[in-house]
Amino acid sequence: MKTIIVTGAVSLLIALFGTPLAIRVLRSRGYGQPIRVEGPKSHEVKRGTPTMGGAIIVIASLVGYLVGHAATSDPMTTSGVLVLGLMTGLGVVGFVDDFIKIFRQTNLGLRSGAKLAGQAVVGAVFALEVLQHPDGYDITPADPHLSFLRDFGPAIGTLPFVVWIVILIAGFSNGVNLTDGMDGLATGATVEVLAAYVLIGIWEERNDCTIGLTQVCYQIRDPLDLAVVASAVLGACVGFLWWNAPPAKIFMGDTGSLALGGVLAGLAVCTKTQLLLLILGGLFVITTASVIIQVGVFKATKVRTGHGIRVFKMSPLHNHFDLMGWAETTIVIRFWLISALCIGLGLGIFYAAWLQT
Repeated sequence: MKTIIVTGAVSLLIALFGTPLAIRVLRSRGYGQPIRVEGPKSHEVKRGTPTMGGAIIVIASLVGYLVGHAATSDPMTTSGVLVLGLMTGLGVVGFVDDFIKIFRQTNLGLRSGAKLAGQAVVGAVFALEVLQHPDGYDITPADPHLSFLRDFGPAIGTLPFVVWIVILIAGFSNGVNLTDGMDGLATGATVEVLAAYVLIGIWEERNDCTIGLTQVCYQIRDPLDLAVVASAVLGACVGFLWWNAPPAKIFMGDTGSLALGGVLAGLAVCTKTQLLLLILGGLFVITTASVIIQVGVFKATKVRTGHGIRVFKMSPLHNHFDLMGWAETTIVIRFWLISALCIGLGLGIFYAAWLQT
């Protein structure tokens, strides 16, 4: 528990005091955010705001994790390192995307195929690695199973498991990326999901099968260190949110959104709550669904009638409400509340299932 607190505090302080320095450096180099031409006109005032701030979140998380373990003499674990490695790898993919946008001064970075390929490579390496590295109880960071509150059903095999985890990672990294369209929106929602994973990690540790074999125990490798990872990233996000809250002084960019989506997926895989993440991260799922619905309906109706029908004024969903005249802070706070409701539902299911087991 001490490691969780120290790690979160160190990450928070690094992000809180490191972000202003990053803002000055990025401004001096002219690394400003390009704005979509077809986007809401209210976003034009944000043009030139420093971006790639997600690098601060990644660095603060890594340093906080290292310092937290060093300060408490608590050994780092394979599960924790793998999840942070996934976050870092996706952060690198996002950094390349952001840098291309800045270099070209356009909102188009990596081609979608190249971006997806980068996510797939990083995700596949993670998926293969979590099936290795058994501990003294022969428990690996993950098993080739689907999971909701714990693993269920028969093993699906290595290849299907890797494909499924790549889809999960790509889906959530892109989901956070799509949600990151308003000041503080994605960062705040991610903080809420990470807080849930701190609680899940602690709960699984207290009911670990290696401590006491009961009908309600969890067979998870390193659950407490996964809570430490969640705390590290949570602290970094809170420190960054101080400067990213409306009106934002800096944006996380794809560097941050891909990294944060990756760490959420990684925590879900290693805590064996893959499908529960669809509820806990409900805001990201809703946002992604709004884009899929918008594009799907538009293309289908265009083929049939010659002109496409738009379900929303603009996708992702937060842009729809922006064009309806809602204030940005109103949208952000209400979407945070929706995220909190999804998390409350997810944690309620998690706890209720434990009581009924």
